[in-house]
Amino acid sequence: MARPAGKTLTENELQIMDAVWRLQAEASAPAAAGATVQQVVDRLVRSRSVAYNTVQTMMGILVKKGYLDRHKDGRAHVYTPRMTRGGARREALGHVLQTFFGGSRRELLENLLDPTATDAAEIEALRELVHRAAAAQASSDDDETSGSGAGDL
Repeated sequence: MARPAGKTLTENELQIMDAVWRLQAEASAPAAAGATVQQVVDRLVRSRSVAYNTVQTMMGILVKKGYLDRHKDGRAHVYTPRMTRGGARREALGHVLQTFFGGSRRELLENLLDPTATDAAEIEALRELVHRAAAAQASSDDDETSGSGAGDL
């Protein structure tokens, strides 16, 4: 019995999405560019053996999951991403955050900052990211409390 399709991407689905994103980025008009199943197969066979029908089925699943849109162009179906790579990352991270850490960012960070797997330079880079996020939050809070809204005109 097949497992039910989850909302997050499987490894194979991510490889297909990566191919679609790369094909879109390489297109002359990336915003409107799409990819056919054959283009994705041609991209994937560079690194591993794939069957056209398997890729076609998986792209259909990605349409159902909301990662791709599909429209007909002549005889071919053209697939366009409905989500950016960054959006897919945020969605996957949100899933991990809720599933494994009950929504606690602190617990997630505690697990990421395992001292045996993190060197000093990486910890310092993370410290700088947290500092920038805190500064951006403080700036956002200042904007909301300063009364500089549109109603002040």
